[in-house]
Amino acid sequence: MTTETIPAPRSAYTPPKKRRVNWEKWGWLYMRISGLFLVVLIFGHLFVNLVAGNGVRAIDFAFVAGKLADPFWVVWDTLLLWLALIHGANGMRTITNDYAHNRTLRRLILLAILVSTVILLVLGTLVIYTFDPCPANAAAGTLPSFCPVK
Repeated sequence: MTTETIPAPRSAYTPPKKRRVNWEKWGWLYMRISGLFLVVLIFGHLFVNLVAGNGVRAIDFAFVAGKLADPFWVVWDTLLLWLALIHGANGMRTITNDYAHNRTLRRLILLAILVSTVILLVLGTLVIYTFDPCPANAAAGTLPSFCPVK
C-alpha cells in the first residue's frame, strides 16, 4: 500500500513542472488526420487520371500541363505532395524510434529523414508551382504542339 504525503497548509509553494510538447501524441494525431485526407486526395487523383476521360492512355505531357494550368489541381497536387511526404516521414520516424537502439545512429537516421523530406518537399513544390509547358525563350522545335508559335 502506498501512502502519499500531503504538504502542510503553510508550506512553500512549488510551481508545477513545465509540460513539454508530446511529439508522439501529435505525430499519432497527424497520422490519423492526414490519412483521412490522403484517402480522399489519392482516390480523387486516381479517378481523374485513370477513370475519367480516356483513361491511362490520355496521360501525356499535354494532360499534365492542362492539369497544372488549373489552380484547383495545383492546390490538390500540393496537398497530396505535402501530406503524403510528411505522413511517410513520420512513419519512418516511428519505425526508427522503435528499432534504432543506438542513440547516435537513431539521431543520424532521423536527421537523414528530415533532410530528405525537406529537399523533396521543396523540389516537388517548385515543380508544381513553376511548371511552364511553353517557356518563353525555348526553340520552336522543342516546344509541344499545343504551344503557340511566337
